[in-house]
Amino acid sequence: MKSELANQLLYTRESFTEFPDLWVADLDMNSPTKISEANPQQQEYNWGTNELVTWTSLDGIELTGMLVKPENFDPTKKYPMLVNFYERSSDGLYRHRAPSAGRSTINYSFYASRGYLIFNPDVHYRIGYPGESAYNCVIPGITSLIEKGFVDKDNIGVQGHSWGGYQIAYLVTKTDIFKAAEAGAPVPNMISAYGGIRWWTGLSRQFQYEHTQSRIGGTPWEYPTRYLENSPIFNIDKINTPLLIMHNDADGHVPWYQGIEFFVSLRRLGKPSWFLNYNGEPHWPLKLQNRKDFTIRMAQFFDHYLKGDPKPKWMERGVPAMEKGINQGYELTSPDK
Repeated sequence: MKSELANQLLYTRESFTEFPDLWVADLDMNSPTKISEANPQQQEYNWGTNELVTWTSLDGIELTGMLVKPENFDPTKKYPMLVNFYERSSDGLYRHRAPSAGRSTINYSFYASRGYLIFNPDVHYRIGYPGESAYNCVIPGITSLIEKGFVDKDNIGVQGHSWGGYQIAYLVTKTDIFKAAEAGAPVPNMISAYGGIRWWTGLSRQFQYEHTQSRIGGTPWEYPTRYLENSPIFNIDKINTPLLIMHNDADGHVPWYQGIEFFVSLRRLGKPSWFLNYNGEPHWPLKLQNRKDFTIRMAQFFDHYLKGDPKPKWMERGVPAMEKGINQGYELTSPDK
């Protein structure tokens, strides 16, 4: 913003490590001066860095992604890694990410400060093959980082929501590279989801599968095989990855019966799985207490599987309906259980 009475500019700048404070400079951007110090407490924390990485997909496409490292990163050590993605996110390389109780995703600075690597790969899609596209882009990105020597290949997790949750549900039917996974509001069955509506708007869900994000490219009667191959539910018996699912009963984007369909099938097969439902919440938990709850449970879930921490009680016994909101079950069980 330019001053009305002087040839000066007021602006912000930011990076993963730099908070977007206010700066002033002349029109040539000479002698910039920072005039605010809104986040001094950051100096007290192990924060992290964010860098661009590149690799080649299984389709031969050059791809980019973000890799977040702890501030005290040592390339001779091996770190647990969380993979988090949606579609393409590498243009957010310089975005500042303050710790917060998110509504649907891991917080990068929070996990980096606790010794995790975070990898966010871009995905290039082929119409008709969204699940395979994710596999062809994400998995070689992970293996390219493993080859660098600082990723603990036995402790890699994956997390995503909505379209990201769908892709994770697909990936775990095709690979055991992940030690644990959280899939938020996933669509495991594109056939049953195709025939539904978006509850908040009344829009038919068919357009999404034929022409937009799901990228199937046509109807189930035109491409029945595509709908089957891209629906994780039909390969759910091949999942060996422990899964945490979050899907809320007032979701207006993805009908929450998709999450139920996924969870019930996993439990039928005896797969380790947990289901979080925040009553009355939409596509993401919006109430602060629910966002905090989700953040705590997801961190405990990944810490157990990727760091070897004891299980919290809620992972052992669930939270019975009569105890919901009273006994949260955050307490850790003894290490020998």
